[in-house]
Amino acid sequence: MKVKTLTRNPDEYLRETKRDLHKQPRNYDPSLHPYEAAREYTRALNATKLERVFAKPFVGNLDGHKDGVSSVCNHPKYLSVYLSGACDGEVKIWNLPTRTCQRTILAHDGEVKGITFASDKEHFITVGNDKSIKTWKYSKSEEEEADEPTNTIFSRKIITGITHHRNKPLYATCGEICQLWEETRNEPVKSFQWGIDGLLDVKFNQVQTNLLAACSSDRSVILYDTRDVGPMRKVVMKLKTNQLAWNPMEAFTFTCANEDYNLYTFDTRHLKSPINVHQDHTSAVDTVDYSPTGREFVSGSHDKSIRIYEVNKGHARDIYHTKRMQKLKCVSWSLDNKYIISGSDETNIRVWKARASEKLGVLKPRERMALNYSSALINKFAAHPQIRRIARHRQIPKHIYNAQAELRTIREKQKKKESNRRAHSRPGSVPFVSERSKHVVREET
Repeated sequence: MKVKTLTRNPDEYLRETKRDLHKQPRNYDPSLHPYEAAREYTRALNATKLERVFAKPFVGNLDGHKDGVSSVCNHPKYLSVYLSGACDGEVKIWNLPTRTCQRTILAHDGEVKGITFASDKEHFITVGNDKSIKTWKYSKSEEEEADEPTNTIFSRKIITGITHHRNKPLYATCGEICQLWEETRNEPVKSFQWGIDGLLDVKFNQVQTNLLAACSSDRSVILYDTRDVGPMRKVVMKLKTNQLAWNPMEAFTFTCANEDYNLYTFDTRHLKSPINVHQDHTSAVDTVDYSPTGREFVSGSHDKSIRIYEVNKGHARDIYHTKRMQKLKCVSWSLDNKYIISGSDETNIRVWKARASEKLGVLKPRERMALNYSSALINKFAAHPQIRRIARHRQIPKHIYNAQAELRTIREKQKKKESNRRAHSRPGSVPFVSERSKHVVREET
């Protein structure tokens, strides 16, 4: 004998609390919902509009420096701690949640060129215009009255940047030459030199930790191996590179900020041409930093704006600016992937949201589900003209708008001139050069 019974799961119709909404049963058969696509498009359009309405990226500023901010550094262990160095030699330790300065140190005579944390996470190292490398204790005890460095090294060469190894007690400095140091020694372990021009910036690879990259004032980007005695390879650009950043998730990819208003993403295995050219800035790009996910990076420029790029796209997904912000000297992406810290010429450090319309704070489960549903709809209908137009729209300053129009006209004229030369020349005499290859002069090994 077979007995069939009807059963109902109480979770499908009972409310958790009296204030909760009644759960409605729904049949997901597409034949019963002929206007589902139209309804979803309307919801996606409304969600896109609301996203632009709530796009307010500026969180707050850290005020206290008396001169332009030249460098920032995040603590590798604590999310709430940031260090900043200024052009007058001051180093400040900030508490981000309260936006207060915990400690001020007069570290150098002149501009602070770089800050990095030591391997024990309890000391940090600063370099400045006075050719000195100083090690400081991060936490100051109440018994200590004055801020004195635990170690001071006076270099024979000019120093313009510093980077620390991920886990070993090693750090590298750049200036007239690239030097490798140990924390326990006052003399460099190794020195690397290729050419006579000075180096502007140096960075340790976070994945392949024996690899170093440096950008030089002779327009080249140089790769070093700490296990070798000399430089490995270099690529020469048409204009000089101001700063570079390694992708924290891909050992072979780095992005450099160039004087020709663009950023270039290179693969160390194929340096003859960049794998991507990131445009949109209207002046020299000074600084760049990757997000901890490795999918995006942020850049700061002389055009007084911050732009956020996706690694595989050539145009910025967002632009941040304020009326009082001047030339950007340093940017940093927080380790929780939620905030961007920027330092500029007018002595302010600003905190921005990495995603302009993201709601901060704790989200309720139903609110999180609604936001996830809206973002899924926006991605689904992203190619529709109306939604694409609203999602791309940004209010930008007049000087950037006019400069973009001028640069667009210049690029169109150059393309037209090249196509005319190719059309009126013997076949093959005027080769086609792609946008990615035309900015690289040569590769040397």
